[in-house]
Amino acid sequence: MKTILTFLLLLGATAMAAGRVTAPFNDGWQFKKGPFAADEAKSDAFLTTGWTPVTIPHTWNARDMQLQHNAFYAGEAYYKKSFLAEEAWRGRSLVIRFEGVGQIADLYLNGEWVGNHRGGYSAFAFDLSALLKYGEENHLLLRVDNASRPDVIPVNHSLFGVYGGVYRPVWLVIASPVGITATDHASPGVYISQRDVSGRSADIFVKTKLKNNETAARRVTLETSIVDHREKTVAHREDPLTLAPGGLQTREQQLRVSHPHLWNGRPDPYLYKVVVRLKAGDELLDEVVQPLGIRSYEVRAGEGFFLNGKRYPMYGVTRHQDWWELGSALENRHHDFDLDVIMDIGATTIRLAHYQQADHVYARCDTLGLIVWAEIPLVNRVTGQESENAKQQLRELIRQSFNHPSIYAWGLHNEVYKPHAYTAALTAELHDLAKTEDPGRYTAAVNGYGHMEHPVNGNADIQGMNRYFGWYERKIKDIKPWIEDLEKRFPDHRFMLTEYGADANIHHQTEYIGESLNWTAPFYPETFQTATHEYQWSVIAQHPYIIASYLWNTFDFAVPMWARGGVEARNMKGLVTFDRQTKKDAYFWYKANWSADPVLHITQRRLVRREKQTTSITVYSNVGAPRVLLNGVPLEGMREGYTPVHYIIDNVALSPGRNVITATVEHRGQLLSDTIEWRFEGEYKATQADAVENEKEHSGF
Repeated sequence: MKTILTFLLLLGATAMAAGRVTAPFNDGWQFKKGPFAADEAKSDAFLTTGWTPVTIPHTWNARDMQLQHNAFYAGEAYYKKSFLAEEAWRGRSLVIRFEGVGQIADLYLNGEWVGNHRGGYSAFAFDLSALLKYGEENHLLLRVDNASRPDVIPVNHSLFGVYGGVYRPVWLVIASPVGITATDHASPGVYISQRDVSGRSADIFVKTKLKNNETAARRVTLETSIVDHREKTVAHREDPLTLAPGGLQTREQQLRVSHPHLWNGRPDPYLYKVVVRLKAGDELLDEVVQPLGIRSYEVRAGEGFFLNGKRYPMYGVTRHQDWWELGSALENRHHDFDLDVIMDIGATTIRLAHYQQADHVYARCDTLGLIVWAEIPLVNRVTGQESENAKQQLRELIRQSFNHPSIYAWGLHNEVYKPHAYTAALTAELHDLAKTEDPGRYTAAVNGYGHMEHPVNGNADIQGMNRYFGWYERKIKDIKPWIEDLEKRFPDHRFMLTEYGADANIHHQTEYIGESLNWTAPFYPETFQTATHEYQWSVIAQHPYIIASYLWNTFDFAVPMWARGGVEARNMKGLVTFDRQTKKDAYFWYKANWSADPVLHITQRRLVRREKQTTSITVYSNVGAPRVLLNGVPLEGMREGYTPVHYIIDNVALSPGRNVITATVEHRGQLLSDTIEWRFEGEYKATQADAVENEKEHSGF
């Protein structure tokens, strides 16, 4: 059967001879899941029986990691695929590139071992050329294992599940034997840095890693152009060179852009592109195109984040990549949906936690103007055996994502502690590695204790802290004295609040919330999450000492080791439910505070059965004070809450039975309106049993 690669060859043999072709390699795979008996994979029958056709992206944990805690399969599985290697490929470089495999991969071609990769979130690439049988069918076998192990991060499934499988796309790259490498940690082989950026000029440095797999030296020309969005070349350089056979060789070229159009975050995410070509005379040997956003970042202690010399608001969210019933096996449209939600809420920055995410996500952040904190999955705990793998995954993250202008910081670890001396030393080594690989960006590390003097702190440029006041510790309003104490005692630290919030099961509702909640209890009311975010964002907004804040999390996600809040295997701190169907009240709180789009939202719309006859009504409006009616009668006594978008009417007396609340406000000649219904049937206090009954009435959660 002809493959897509054969089809490309038939259509464009001339183009194939003069450059590289990158083709999707996702169809025609077959899958077999373990566990397997000892030496079963070595038997003759193993390759012929028990296989199921699958299309990549694919994971075997899309259901079992999401439905019941600690009841999922983590172990080995196999994928196989056959393809025809055309005679026309002989003498060319044939590289297979996996964007993500969870999480240990061993690849075999025609029975020969090709290579191993350890890490479930970074891409990896292998050159298959030496083992190909040209003019014949070739057979790939990929062994995958997502069982936790002490020498590969993350070392457990405790904070999130590592979905097993080939869950991101696979590509086949056919290129000239003389060209730009595709196997430097699966990077583009081109690294773009910038210095002395201003509105007058910017110096752009392009480092290219070149290969010559032939037996003789080649005279070639390295051409690099910077092209604007109109396809106009604004800078160009050509360097002739002799490329000797053997290992990779690096060339750096400096170009200057006069009066650059700066990449300016969400208001103006302007992108150039850098086109790097390797030519022999008029023959195009290879070409790589990469994004270029010309910008400068500065993180100033106690002052804030500065983009191109101007203070820039850092309204931050976090994102786990998995979806309900899909796990991590997502298509680009799923990533785009999530980013559309993040844009809709008004976020300006995103912490992509706690691992390297799909390159498509970083590319979209470039075009959307979202400022990105990217990190590796060194989380939760250390074993003492993961040091080399952590360094490997950080190097891969940096090299693969180097050219994305949206990224400002490399995250080194999240909530990793004892043994403190080991963790501190490893963090310092990771910081040094990041600065060696990429001197132009910041490093960041995150602590969950909230003490600046904690022994693992102080080993990165940015100190992040995760605090869940009112949820895991103390009371909701204890965030304010904590921040003020840090401001006073540690004014010179670059500090960010990297997680905060509370869980919310949308089927759990109550008017009785208080200032703290026992997270070990099975009742996770949405109203408590709302109250947490209302107050804590108001404090964050008043303290520029918090250079950036990142609420936890945009979306609920799977935690296969948890059973909390009445839902198995779920972290419900998201502002949007796992199925992406319901936006919680806290979502509209942030949209009203952050977004320029008009927002009018009455809260507690799911708390339909009211516990108190005399209650309060809360409305979020970023277009002025709303007019609120109860059963058609206007209400008086509205007051402003924590921020100018927060409107509250206290001492509202409900009628027995059905009550209709309507809020209206005029905005630019249009009447905006929001209406909800409440029922009052007598005073009571909601219990877990009420929540269970409420869940029975609703499906799709």
